[in-house]
Amino acid sequence: MAKVAFIGLGVMGYPMAGHLKVRGGHELTVYNRTFAKAEKWAAEFGGRAVRTPAEAADGADFVFACVGNDDDLRSVTTGKGGAFETLKADAIFIDNTTASAEVARELYEAAKARGAHFVDAPVSGGQAGAENGVLTVMCGGDEPAFERAKPVIDAFARMVGLMGTAGAGQITKMINQICIAGLVQGLAEGIHFGKKAGLDIEKVVDVISKGAAGSWQMENRHKTMNAGKYDFGFAVDWMRKDLDIVLSEARRNGAKLPVTALVDQFYGDVQAMGGNRWDTSSLLARLEK
Repeated sequence: MAKVAFIGLGVMGYPMAGHLKVRGGHELTVYNRTFAKAEKWAAEFGGRAVRTPAEAADGADFVFACVGNDDDLRSVTTGKGGAFETLKADAIFIDNTTASAEVARELYEAAKARGAHFVDAPVSGGQAGAENGVLTVMCGGDEPAFERAKPVIDAFARMVGLMGTAGAGQITKMINQICIAGLVQGLAEGIHFGKKAGLDIEKVVDVISKGAAGSWQMENRHKTMNAGKYDFGFAVDWMRKDLDIVLSEARRNGAKLPVTALVDQFYGDVQAMGGNRWDTSSLLARLEK
């Protein structure tokens, strides 16, 4: 059992922190911007709620964060009342936020200056993966810190891998989102095409999903897409945030991402339709409008 802090109890962080307490058996202190949410979590899982990230991190062996973006992450780490004010020497800060590689490298150096460690560890698997404790976690940082952190992270994950030095976890998450964007657009176009041709989509997918076209997106989203229901997963607003990070990094490293850039524009069209909180499979709604 370790002393663990968790910062950010959103749709992902709330169940992730729960798994650290229940499955991991760790002593948990939690912080959320809305204190009532932290109190609710503490009442449900038996941990302790505090009012600042600094209070949460004080004395903790491992500090997790799962917040919105780079600015939010800086606020809860190096900002006033942030976790780095009290992060103890040799503690490990594990960031599950999907953020830029740049901020990961920045916070790695800031933690190092305190004699502590930083591991960027964005996750994939969505809300359902967080609730079921089966997330994929892509890590960047020093191997000794990763090896210490992995058994703790395992409480909410089915796959945890070290991808390289600081920032490598975030770069891997960007690749994940690049691949998903193309897959979802292809699936949306396939379903749209099949419906226009008058075919039974269920029969079509039953056949093609067993071959080279099969994917997680096809298996888990084709039924809801075919029914025109888009409230079953990762929201369009979140995907656009992630793709903005991807495209910014591509401008820095010179990568050519024409399909990703195009799909990002398509998600902009979905937002214009009022689909900000629809899940990412709502690319089909754009084709059917």
